[in-house]
Amino acid sequence: MLATTRIFRLYTQYSLQCVTRNAFHCSSVQSAKVAVVLSGCGVYDGTEVHEASAILVHLSRNKADVSMFAPDIEQMHAIDHTKGEPMPTNRNVLVESARIARGKVQALSNLTANDYDAVIFPGGFGAAKNLSTFAVDGANMKVNSDVERIIQEFHKGNKPIGLCCIAPVLAAKVILGCEVTVGSDQEEGGKWPYAGTAAAITTMGASHQKKDVSDVHVDQKNKIITTPAYMCETALHEIFDGIGKMVTGVLKHTK
Repeated sequence: MLATTRIFRLYTQYSLQCVTRNAFHCSSVQSAKVAVVLSGCGVYDGTEVHEASAILVHLSRNKADVSMFAPDIEQMHAIDHTKGEPMPTNRNVLVESARIARGKVQALSNLTANDYDAVIFPGGFGAAKNLSTFAVDGANMKVNSDVERIIQEFHKGNKPIGLCCIAPVLAAKVILGCEVTVGSDQEEGGKWPYAGTAAAITTMGASHQKKDVSDVHVDQKNKIITTPAYMCETALHEIFDGIGKMVTGVLKHTK
């Protein structure tokens, strides 16, 4: 009986030591700090809301420490999403992005690569209208000065850059010769309505990689991870799954 009691005590002490060590180990592992750059709120004039939400869900599931940013500028225009037509009054990109960020959004000018492990750009026409002029100028587009600076900083720091939907055009313009995907270079009966973007990416000196909506392309050299998302007309869960792979790829390259 005494031997049994002693064994039980030793087992209890050992278990407590293991729990303590594991707790210390877990607390010492730091979460990846990820910046998410928004471009407004709403697919036709800002950030694609479903894409932004999917990115945030996958980052949360992977216990990332997330901060959101947006440029403090006027939008190219504000679109009535019930009609797809411009509205008479315009809106501010930072103010609109706060809707997605639940108010917790900072001016993009405050973002520096030194403070974060990775950066992710959701899609939506805001990437082509507010973060750049791609919607108007195509391959001759200009990139917002802060967006250009941020992409260059993360690239120079060898830190991963994630982009989805139309946003990969930003990397294609800023990082010469990089590899990205926006899905297909053919419309395929309406499945890929923005397939012409692939040709513009090639014109800008980047390499377009054909991928399905649930896939990602990883440019290992430049640490650029891209997925087509809503460049494809498909079910939301497929968009969600592809973005999940992009987020996983981004986080993997922070290590």
